[in-house]
Amino acid sequence: MNTFTVQFHKEDQVDSMTVQKLSEDDFNRVTEGGTRHLFELDTNIGFFIFFDAFDEKGGQSHLILQYDEDNEDPSACYAFQKDDYYEFMALYLNDLEFQEEEETEEEEQEYGPIHHLAHLLFHIVEEGNK
Repeated sequence: MNTFTVQFHKEDQVDSMTVQKLSEDDFNRVTEGGTRHLFELDTNIGFFIFFDAFDEKGGQSHLILQYDEDNEDPSACYAFQKDDYYEFMALYLNDLEFQEEEETEEEEQEYGPIHHLAHLLFHIVEEGNK
């Protein structure tokens, strides 16, 4: 397990975040008790699956799997603290509401919550690859 801190831009309005990049053994250990799929996000930097997992003792983890292009196996798995993970979920849910309010005839899509979530993921992946 590799732990790192992500520093975001001031404009991102998100505090620094401690993230863990899990190895395959770490992943197997934290998901031993089962998983709960929450949502998915397809971006230009990869396909992400957000889910909760439980270890054999019932301890909960908040995880994101990253897939690159056409690979069937994930390229990375990240674990987050609950408050940081809540921020991702809030952005995703807020975007559902945001999209309902948008006009369908607009040619250019306005920068919304889902774009902000993808931007945050970009910083996380970039830092995780160092």
